[in-house]
This record gives sequence, structure tokens and C-alpha cells, in this order.
Amino acid sequence: MDAQDAHRVEFPSDREIRSTRILMAPRELVFRAWTEPEHLVKWWGPRGFSMTVDEIDIRPEGNWNFTFHGPDGTDYRNAITFVAIERPSRIVMRHHSNPAFTITATFEERDGQTELTFSAVFDSAAVCEGVKSYAVPGNRQTLDRLEERVELLIAGKAFTTSRVFDAPRDLVWKAWTDLDHLKKWFGPKGVTVKKAELDLVEGGVFHYCMRTPDGHEMWGKWVFREIVPPRKLVVLSSFSDADGGLTRHPLSDTWPLQTLSTTEFSEEDGKTRLTLHWIPFHARPEEVETFLASFKAMEGGWGGTMAQLDAYLSEASRG
Repeated sequence: MDAQDAHRVEFPSDREIRSTRILMAPRELVFRAWTEPEHLVKWWGPRGFSMTVDEIDIRPEGNWNFTFHGPDGTDYRNAITFVAIERPSRIVMRHHSNPAFTITATFEERDGQTELTFSAVFDSAAVCEGVKSYAVPGNRQTLDRLEERVELLIAGKAFTTSRVFDAPRDLVWKAWTDLDHLKKWFGPKGVTVKKAELDLVEGGVFHYCMRTPDGHEMWGKWVFREIVPPRKLVVLSSFSDADGGLTRHPLSDTWPLQTLSTTEFSEEDGKTRLTLHWIPFHARPEEVETFLASFKAMEGGWGGTMAQLDAYLSEASRG
């Protein structure tokens, strides 16, 4: 489904911002992501924001008090009360902090998918107008993060791999996100990057062609969903063609057409720990099954790729 078709923004009145999103998941699963604390706190808020929770009591008249930590280091206190919870169709929340507004989320079953309507009604038209410039993109990013959390719930578990590199975090980040670096190490052992283009912005694309030792060419594509230098990168990955279209795995008709990876970069005593989480995205049940059954092969593939990165970083650090 095209992202533009799946997400819609409307302004039913001068006090309301309404976002509608089609999620490729059953309604009960989407409702779980809204009403189970371990899930809600992982996706609530725009890209780049983290959260410290003081209190969360998800029931009618229960309170949710937390602090948002913005990408620039600014803290934002938030106080919310759950007004109504009607499983699995409706949630009403009152945001007491400035700006004050009431959120109503409704969940409609649509042939196994869920139409989510996310409405924010502000206390005045002036306040609504004043927040539109950041609330509209912020709401979209929040629902993107919800979608990613729901995909994890569908899969049940993510493939995870982690490795510590004897290199500063800024260098590891550049090796993962700068085209000149990527060309020199990216891919399994023995594979070379023949051609590549990279636009490191949210919604931008890394489109590349790799050549195997026997001369076979294979195209791939990343679409950047979240970029938080030098800490976090979220991308949609797929096989591709020379024109940037999506294609199936050359050896598996049931491999997911798209997968979602979250790569985190953390400092450890002057070194860098890179942790990658990988899940199917908008996948059919048989595609999820294929993905989950492939963890052992993924360990070998990612192990070889990480070894190439390690060797490149060692060389780059000496240079």
C-alpha cells in the first residue's frame, strides 16, 4: 500500500487536527499497542524523542505522567488522563499540559486491517493554529512509529545482532551512512558495490547494485524512516531493480517484500556497540514464517557483513 494512501490529514473544524491511518494488522493487535504500557511508551511521540515515565495507569481515570526528551536536549513535561477505554474500538485521553487538548482514537476493522482515526481537539482555535506546523508532521511520525511497533507484534520477535567495534561512534556512523564509506565495505564477503546513490534524509533512498565474484548483479534499496545522528537509523529494506522498483528475493518467493531494520550506535569506553533489530514489514503470514525460520542463515550473513565492517574500520582508524 502506498504511504500516501495509508495516511490522511483533515481539519474538520478550526480546533481539530484529525489523522487517519490504515494499518495492515488486526484491530485487537493495534489496540494492544495502545493499551499495554510496554508497547505504548515505545512508540508514542515524534521521531527523535525519548521518554522517561513517572506514572502510567492505563484505565479510565488513570494518569500517564512522563517527560519527553527532544533531539536538541530540551525536556517537555506531559500529563495525560485516560478518560475512556472501550475495547477494541475507542480511547479518549485528556492532555493537561500546555497546549491542552483532548485525543480521541477510534479503531475500525477493515478486512483484517485497521483504520485508525487519531483526533486532537484543542481548547481554542488560536492554539490549534499555532501548533499545526509541528503537530501535523509530529502526528504522522508518531503513527509511523506505531506502525513499526505493530509490525514487531505481528512478527513476535525481531532478529537481533550486536557487535562492538574498536572505533569511535562518529566513524562507525559515517561508515554506515556515508556513501564513500559504504562502497568500501557494504555487503557479504567477496561482494563489491558496483553502483550506488544515497540521499541521507528521512524519506531519502540508498539505491545500490552489488556484484558477486561470479559476475552476478543484485540491486537493493533502503528508504530512510528515521535518522538520529549518530545514535539511531531506521530503514525499510528491499531487493530492487535498476529503476528503484521493489522486487522479490531472487531465491525465495516467500521472503518479505520489505523488511524494517533499526540500527543503534552506543558508546562503550571509547568503542562503539552497534545493535541491529530486523523484522518483516507489511508481510503476509507465510512471509513472516519464512523470515522467522531464517535466523540461523541471517546470523551467518550478518556475521560476514559485520566482519567486513570491522576490517574496514580498523583500516580507516589507522589512516
